[in-house]
Amino acid sequence: MEKVRKRLIHIHRCRGVSRRTIRKFVRYDPTLKSVYKLSASEISQFFSLSLKKASLFYTDLRSSTLISQIKHDLKSVSVITVVDDNYPFVLKTIKDAPLVLYAIGNMQLMEQHPLLSVIGTRRPSNDAKAKMQQYVLPLIQDNWTIVSGMAAGIDSYAHQFAIQYDGKTIAVMGSGFNHIYPKQNTRLFSQIADKGLLLSEYPPDTPPERFHFPERNRIISGLSFGTFVIEATKKSGTLITVDQALDQGRDVYALPGSPLTPHTEGCHIMIQDGAKLVRNVNDIREDWVRIEPNWGI
Repeated sequence: MEKVRKRLIHIHRCRGVSRRTIRKFVRYDPTLKSVYKLSASEISQFFSLSLKKASLFYTDLRSSTLISQIKHDLKSVSVITVVDDNYPFVLKTIKDAPLVLYAIGNMQLMEQHPLLSVIGTRRPSNDAKAKMQQYVLPLIQDNWTIVSGMAAGIDSYAHQFAIQYDGKTIAVMGSGFNHIYPKQNTRLFSQIADKGLLLSEYPPDTPPERFHFPERNRIISGLSFGTFVIEATKKSGTLITVDQALDQGRDVYALPGSPLTPHTEGCHIMIQDGAKLVRNVNDIREDWVRIEPNWGI
């Protein structure tokens, strides 16, 4: 199993292949050993890849520079693969589950329950911190683990509250650990590394890309039994995470607000579409009590 794990980490770092293609490799040979013996044209033919991508993958698979880089990275970060015993069971149940995750911090947090994702707009209202104080802080103090994306705004508030009040938090990043985004969260990154858990699907030297953030959102919602939206505008990117949470069969909670502010318009749309309106934290607590006996089975 250790050899399979190492091959998976290596293949995951090669250019030219997607997670979908890697899954085809696993179906072709669960040990992944025979993939190394194929020519570029065979890879192209067997797995429906363009010859250009297959050649790129073939080259990377034999790159001593890449292997050296992987060895270097493994000295400073932990890696969890889908074949590892400590890979979170709840992530295995989601569509397009991550094959490899890089981690810094306390990996046991992924196994502690309940985990609740707390998300929202990058441009929160002046009332946002007061909302967090009333609706999220009690859960932190009840030993809940708060999952978010370390983005500006609500995400950052969620992590900051957890750290400030000695709570537990997991940040799922849309870049590698060597490219902290946004830059102003450099201190927050260090605090989470020290007191919580940082996760990324992307190797350490991967810079942030626009498409990474919708991708990483499936991990935020997938780790959690529910997703709590504090504030969201009508066209907020938060809605992507909500859609993924619903697709994963997770509960979605939304905090209502004044109809006169755009910061809660997205929340009202979610509530109209079936998200649970949160009046107080017991609206979330009571659902966890109901779900807990069957969670993770």
